[in-house]
Amino acid sequence: MVTAITGVLLINSIIKQRMNIKRLILAASVVLFSQMVMAQFDPKSPITDPKTFNEKSYNFFLSKRIKTTMHQRDSLHDLVVAFNKDTTLRGVEYRHLDSLYRALVAKYNECNEKNNSLKAQYAEMNAKYNELMKKSLSDAERMSAALKIKAEELEAREKRLAELQGIINKQDSLLNALNDVVKKALLAFNSDEISVEMKNGKVYVSMSDKLLFKSGSAAVEEKGLGAIKTLGDVLNKNVDIDVLIEGHTDNIPIKTAKYEDNWSLSADRALSIVRLLSTEHKVNPKRLEAAGRAEFYPKASNETADGRAKNRRTEIILSPKLDELYKLIEKNRR
Repeated sequence: MVTAITGVLLINSIIKQRMNIKRLILAASVVLFSQMVMAQFDPKSPITDPKTFNEKSYNFFLSKRIKTTMHQRDSLHDLVVAFNKDTTLRGVEYRHLDSLYRALVAKYNECNEKNNSLKAQYAEMNAKYNELMKKSLSDAERMSAALKIKAEELEAREKRLAELQGIINKQDSLLNALNDVVKKALLAFNSDEISVEMKNGKVYVSMSDKLLFKSGSAAVEEKGLGAIKTLGDVLNKNVDIDVLIEGHTDNIPIKTAKYEDNWSLSADRALSIVRLLSTEHKVNPKRLEAAGRAEFYPKASNETADGRAKNRRTEIILSPKLDELYKLIEKNRR
């Protein structure tokens, strides 16, 4: 019976230790053979004084059985120790795996909660997105209408700008031509007597004091009369030009019976030129304007005699009529 149990335990041990099938068959054969032999000889206790062969055989098989039993006991003990050791390792491994499993379950639950939270957030954001899309479409339609209006306004503005630019180009062309005509007409005069320049969209004809007037006088000299006549002829041929005559002095104060200061002298000189152009040379008076500037718009420093001589001058400023431009601007304001 013990042998059978031992055999079973041995087989179980071999199975647990994953032995191959040949070793398993061999072990089973040994166990069966032992059971067959021991079935014939099943002694209870040894014979102390054996005399016959059977008695001696009896003691021999008993001794063998005892040795076998002891060997099986030792093997069983080793198996039990190995089994216990294996069970301990399995327990440690099991607890480790169980710990990992619990951690993974906790992580899964955490991830699942986050997933549910993200799903809720996604649903909320999707609803907001759909709402914004509807609003955006409505805003886009309004923006499209507003852009269309702006585009029409821009097109109209560009058209007005093109018209203005056309007028300005026309005025510039007229001004350039006038500048050339005036320069050619006054070529007979020295550069220190008359200078012609174009600036700020106007033509400036600057006549020196020594060409036009004696000191402290507003009466135009003979040589100056020729310059005024030449200028009058140019103005009568270019009727779309407005004329501003400005009188200028140096900063040396004047006080005579006729002029109490430089203001009155500069203004009277400008008026003398206006009268000559309108009465003697038949320039339309509506085109003429006179102004006295005294010493307040110097061309050079009044610290030197040369600088003061440059400042004593009469400037005849020619500018194209801007009536057409003003009309267009006024039209655009309406």
